[in-house]
Amino acid sequence: MTTYRIDKHPILPISTREKVTFFWNGQALTANRGEMIASALFANGIRTFGHHPRDGSPQGIFCANGQCSQCLVIANGVPVKSCMTEVLPGMRVEPIDELPRLPEVTSIPAMHEIETIKVTVLILGGGPAGMSAAGELGRDGVDVLLIDDKDRLGGKLVLQTHRFFGSVEAVHAGTRGINIASLLSGEIEALPSVKIWTNSTALAVFSDKKIGVLRGGDEYVLIEPQVLLVATGAREKSLAFKGNTLPGVYGAGAFQTLVNRDRVRAAERLFIVGGGNVGLIAGYHALQAGIEVVGLVEALPECGGYKVHKDKLARLGVPIYTSHTVVSANGDDQVESVTIAQIDDKFQPVPGTEKSFACDTLLIAVGLDPVNEFTAKAREYGMNVFDAGDAEEIAEASTAIFSGRIKGRMIARDLGVTEEEIPNNWSRTAQILKSKPGRAGEENIPTWEEGVFPILHCVQEIPCNPCSAVCPKGLIKIDKSDIRVRPRFIDDPHQCLGCEQCVAICPGLAITLVDYRQNKEMPTVTIAYEFSPESLKVGGEITVTDSVGEVLGDVVVEDLRAIERNDHTVLVRVRAPKEYAKHVAGIRVQDPSISKPLPEVEERLEDDVIVCRCERVTAGEVRKLIRSGCRDMNEIKAVTRAGMGACGGKTCTPLIKRLFREEGVPLSEVEENVKRPLFVEVPLGVFAGAGSPGVDPTEQEEAGHE
Repeated sequence: MTTYRIDKHPILPISTREKVTFFWNGQALTANRGEMIASALFANGIRTFGHHPRDGSPQGIFCANGQCSQCLVIANGVPVKSCMTEVLPGMRVEPIDELPRLPEVTSIPAMHEIETIKVTVLILGGGPAGMSAAGELGRDGVDVLLIDDKDRLGGKLVLQTHRFFGSVEAVHAGTRGINIASLLSGEIEALPSVKIWTNSTALAVFSDKKIGVLRGGDEYVLIEPQVLLVATGAREKSLAFKGNTLPGVYGAGAFQTLVNRDRVRAAERLFIVGGGNVGLIAGYHALQAGIEVVGLVEALPECGGYKVHKDKLARLGVPIYTSHTVVSANGDDQVESVTIAQIDDKFQPVPGTEKSFACDTLLIAVGLDPVNEFTAKAREYGMNVFDAGDAEEIAEASTAIFSGRIKGRMIARDLGVTEEEIPNNWSRTAQILKSKPGRAGEENIPTWEEGVFPILHCVQEIPCNPCSAVCPKGLIKIDKSDIRVRPRFIDDPHQCLGCEQCVAICPGLAITLVDYRQNKEMPTVTIAYEFSPESLKVGGEITVTDSVGEVLGDVVVEDLRAIERNDHTVLVRVRAPKEYAKHVAGIRVQDPSISKPLPEVEERLEDDVIVCRCERVTAGEVRKLIRSGCRDMNEIKAVTRAGMGACGGKTCTPLIKRLFREEGVPLSEVEENVKRPLFVEVPLGVFAGAGSPGVDPTEQEEAGHE
């Protein structure tokens, strides 16, 4: 069977891991020891994990974060979420094509008292906000317990291969997310008052002010904190369209988990819905992993993400369709194509503008919702609770880092550990870091044709200062009181050393260096390149583009510099005609033929717009109830079962609210769902101290190692 593993990556190391054998439907397959079942199946080319018992629809991965049940499989006789369950040697995995049968009970397990552990501060979530808060508290000697449901700290940072924006001094701007995760986790692991539990999931907040936690995956304990800090991040929003639940339709977080964490080539041809930073960055990550990116649609007239992210994708050869939306994902058992259309000022598709593109994956990146259920319950029960990062407000990861630091200081003051005030400049920095992209101006191309100097292709007001921080002579200026102001180079091309450090560190790859010192007719241009240096060769010809992706011409590579100091950023030097040398901003990586539409528009005929994935409830069923006068989401749940699935209504609730709005019903007239007491489902025996039934194989005669 063909393997879909990534064997080469320009940023991430490809480590050799021990192989284990497991069985899918009786067929022996190979997995990496320690990886999740879902990743192992994807690596073996398997995307359909079963079929829904209600309508037989194919099921596959969706969130890859344990918050839904679309990836459910049977492992050694037990139904498990394949994205959260480790492959074990000899494990027998089977698809679920009907309601799974409960394991037969042959004996009553021993039950135990549930341990209650008292801590000063409990932090839920080991991402950027949680780690920063733990560091701030740990340096003051506060007793902290930090828990996270993954096997290592970092949250979404461990999926981010790009350099971060923001402030170098405050949040490590100019450093890759994966490296920031290591920096922050290393800092708190060295603090003696901070305890860390990985592979541990918070299940519920109870009225006696205790938190139920599944420690290590099989031991249930209660935590009684003086202070609770919720730093649980965000979950991705979904979208309703024809074919939206086909295997191959999933979110950017799931995609980046497969590609950047597990080194699995999760697609061959990818199409993206959503032009925020999440979608734009995911497209860039896909190209780095050798995946073709067919295109990106954004419903608004302009992408909501940073312009440098959009421009970077366009320069590489990815077309971006603004004022467009997805009409349908097409295919039988998995995605085979996508159909998009232009939309009018009421966001309705314009007939006759449809285009279809061949692809096998549709990545949905249409925004995030805070994971704030723990905060709401804790406040309801009168607990001393704080929140930080995306659980408080959706923003960039750099904002979460600083948000966590501020909340850590606030908690320390609340506990009386310190009397230090939160500095005024901290609040100012926090406001700047979480600001939305500002206005975009025109490129300021210098008129000089002598000396050496950088061209700053960054034209939008965003919080970012690595270029000014790294310049050894301080020639790039950014207002220190407000790093959102566009950078500028001082008006003298003879002072620049031509060291290229600003080119290498720019998170948006938006700086080039033009050198007229050797040849004024054909100056040298240095371009940042974050793909394998083996894909270019000295003396070879490449196509260069301007800042927004328009082709300028073909030039010859004069030199390649891939040095350790630049952390995998390759500096490519080319000679370009003086007529357009200063406009060169990037290198086209992807052939334009990849993005050509199909000759005929594909149309999905089935009206299968699903709003509740778990229970397969359609938009039509919900609309019918709304039009009959229903204004209570609990009634909708009782009639249709929408919201009764394993995700606990996390995915369908926003979509049902959208249907109310589309039907002209103000949300102020709508009764909310009653929230479930548990935020993640677990076997009942766990609450009796019997532990999880687990999925260890009982017989491993056929298990093998390679």
